[in-house]
Amino acid sequence: MLDLIAALVTLSALFSYVNHRWVGLPTTIGVMLISLVFSLAIIAIDASGLADLHTLARTIVGQIDFNVVLMQGMLSLLLFAGAMHVDLSELAAFKWPIGVLATVGVVASTFLIGWLSFVIFPLVGVELPFIYCLLFGALISPTDPIAVLGILKQANAPRSLEVKIAGESLFNDGVAVVVFLIIAGVAAGTATVTPTSIVTLLLTEALGGAILGLALGWLTYVALKSIDSYEIEVMLTLALVLGGYAIAGKLHVSGPIAMVVAGLVIGNHGRARAMTSVTRAHLDLFWQLLDELLNALLFVLIGLEVVVLVFSGEFLLAALLAIPMVLIARFVCVGIPISIMRTIGTEFSPHAVKLLTWGGVRGGISVALALSLPESPERAPIVAITYVIVLFSIAVQGLTIGPMVRRAVGTQSEQS
Repeated sequence: MLDLIAALVTLSALFSYVNHRWVGLPTTIGVMLISLVFSLAIIAIDASGLADLHTLARTIVGQIDFNVVLMQGMLSLLLFAGAMHVDLSELAAFKWPIGVLATVGVVASTFLIGWLSFVIFPLVGVELPFIYCLLFGALISPTDPIAVLGILKQANAPRSLEVKIAGESLFNDGVAVVVFLIIAGVAAGTATVTPTSIVTLLLTEALGGAILGLALGWLTYVALKSIDSYEIEVMLTLALVLGGYAIAGKLHVSGPIAMVVAGLVIGNHGRARAMTSVTRAHLDLFWQLLDELLNALLFVLIGLEVVVLVFSGEFLLAALLAIPMVLIARFVCVGIPISIMRTIGTEFSPHAVKLLTWGGVRGGISVALALSLPESPERAPIVAITYVIVLFSIAVQGLTIGPMVRRAVGTQSEQS
């Protein structure tokens, strides 16, 4: 295991260096594309008969349980680090748009994508039961801000857009996981579904996670306030994340939501009232470096996963059809709530629907949820289709959202 970790960290550092030195893409996108090219080169060398690198690569990558690594390791740290740098007052100012998009939007997207998949996939020879189409809808609905927030800043995107994308993405991960688990239980025959049981589970997971995160964040805040030692204070925040996520699992409440709430508490009240300037500087540096390292590792893993996936012509055709399908569903599930909220007085920029649709990039959590499915005839097409959508989303949407924002901001400036 130590050798595997060493290899992944080495590849992450090497690919980050190559991207920074010669490629010049945003770090997460560049690292993922370089690791993907690296994986495809291994497959090509194997196909040419020059060396049997593909078998070796499959053996190495096959040892990595992507779902466990992300869902039980990286996700808690990434969500906490992301939430720490969100201004709670800004988040509160957009609480209704963020809340609606992260809850109603995710549920609506799950069912819309599920229904469209059930109708469209058979046209190219991919037959999935409706319950598995819903599973696909649930796992592909959450958005990931990591790949685009840096680009939005460089493009001088409206601050309100950044806050909406970041806030929605922080909370919709937790909601999507709960919805996915409910549907997965139905698919496996281990869950009895009634409206009451669904509402109860959603409230237990989401509300329970929020309460746990608030309690743990407050306890850590009290501990931080009682001492002045940046080394111990940094360790306390790390313990909060790792220990808190484990506690959430034992209590069967949402770990992602707990970590988001805890990160908001520490990042706002903790930073302002419980830390000296020295502690804040060291805490920010620690979490920034950890965030950068984990993001690099995550996107390297996404790129390397191609060597262990099973693809076929039908799967690729289904994925090509699914890309516009997912974007259309995103447009509908963003556009309708925003239109309704506009009629009751909530303000949005003129291009909000378009930018939120294209900026809703899919990421590692979708791949992790797909890979968590048990072995079955339905697993292979779902994993392959999800992987292609995530690659397109990160590479194409991630690289073009900047110019789109600049055009939208420029057009708005000219009109004003």
